[in-house]
Amino acid sequence: KHRYRWIPHHVGLTLRAKRAAVEFVGSFYNLAQAAIFKRNRVRLLFAADINKRLSLPADIRLPDDYLEKFNVIGPALFEQPISRRLRRVSLSEIGFGKLETYIKLDKLGEGTYATVYKGRSKLTENLVALKEIRLEHEEGAPCTAIREVSLLKDLKHANIVTLHDIIHTQKSLTLVFEYLDKDLKQYLDDCGNVIHVHNVKLFLFQLLRGLSYCHRRKVLHRDLKPQNLLINERGELKLADFGLARAKSIPTKTYSNEVVTLWYRPPDILLGSTDYSTHIDMWGVGCIFYEMATGRPLFPGSTVEEELHFIFKLLGTPTEQTWPGITSNEEFVAFNYPQYKAERLRVELLSEFLQFEGKKRISADESMNHSYFSNLGKRVKLLPDTTSIFTLPEIQLEKEAMRPTAAAPDPATIQSQRAELYLLKTLITPDETQ
Repeated sequence: KHRYRWIPHHVGLTLRAKRAAVEFVGSFYNLAQAAIFKRNRVRLLFAADINKRLSLPADIRLPDDYLEKFNVIGPALFEQPISRRLRRVSLSEIGFGKLETYIKLDKLGEGTYATVYKGRSKLTENLVALKEIRLEHEEGAPCTAIREVSLLKDLKHANIVTLHDIIHTQKSLTLVFEYLDKDLKQYLDDCGNVIHVHNVKLFLFQLLRGLSYCHRRKVLHRDLKPQNLLINERGELKLADFGLARAKSIPTKTYSNEVVTLWYRPPDILLGSTDYSTHIDMWGVGCIFYEMATGRPLFPGSTVEEELHFIFKLLGTPTEQTWPGITSNEEFVAFNYPQYKAERLRVELLSEFLQFEGKKRISADESMNHSYFSNLGKRVKLLPDTTSIFTLPEIQLEKEAMRPTAAAPDPATIQSQRAELYLLKTLITPDETQ
């Protein structure tokens, strides 16, 4: 009886008539619900079509007024090739290229030309990194910023940081990147400079994977160092800061030798070479590999002369047999280094990175097929460029023993732990470390 309470008592309807009335109202309600569902479904499909057509991220929330506008101009967008002008106008109307689309949260760091902020996108509610580059009236945008933008727009890879947006105003150029929690240097610090050996392998593989993608497209990073490798909570490592990177055309061109932070700069560049290719990055990979495995930089020189001294002390002072043509290099002759004997490196892959001559260094592509990575399986090498290695169930980041922040550890304990770590994980044979 309660089903018919909504029918007024004074309306003299039979039970059968009341039942018919309920069924009529119920069918009307179902039709209304179906219409609402269909309208929402069409709206979602239409938004998805726009996202795909304009190459937008799937999580973008298109404004309602923008969708309404597309009800009028939409068909034209999908029936013909979209022009650059129409795409640019469309992106602007959504909110791209506008400072008000992003909220600044925290200041992450400041450099000579730019300040980096942690921010949030109003379009996705996701965290972003805002790299705000100051524009000088006389000089305009720094060449490093122009170079970074032009390269990153075309680099789409799971192990390369994503450039989401570019905002140009009279006073600044703001690059909007995906946000990652920390860089490799911070990760090392948080772990007390002791990274789990399995994680070292995962980070190295991802570094090589991103570099291989760049090198196949003739793009050289030229500034590899832990501070330019970003890591998120999942363990995904991404190449960042392409300010010194450049596309290398064929035939070989001559470039500046003032590239790569000193500790990660190869000996041929230190000695003035300006004729280089993708192998410039591979020396830096070897230095970073060692630093992840041992917790300390491999060649921490403060000057070019000291940097070369560290290199020759480990790898041996080069001769015409080990580095043809070296004795005719004026800078090498002027430094007059002692005749050091090479120390034997225990890890073959590290040795293949740290070759004097660039052409003898192993490539990023070849490195990924090295036996060092055999326990990661074959599937990790077959993934599409934009797919993370952590989509595979067999690839998991190991939990790190993070450094405690409460009390300062005893110096003697630190010395003992580092000595033990060095003996367990050293990349140089114990009898040759003295």
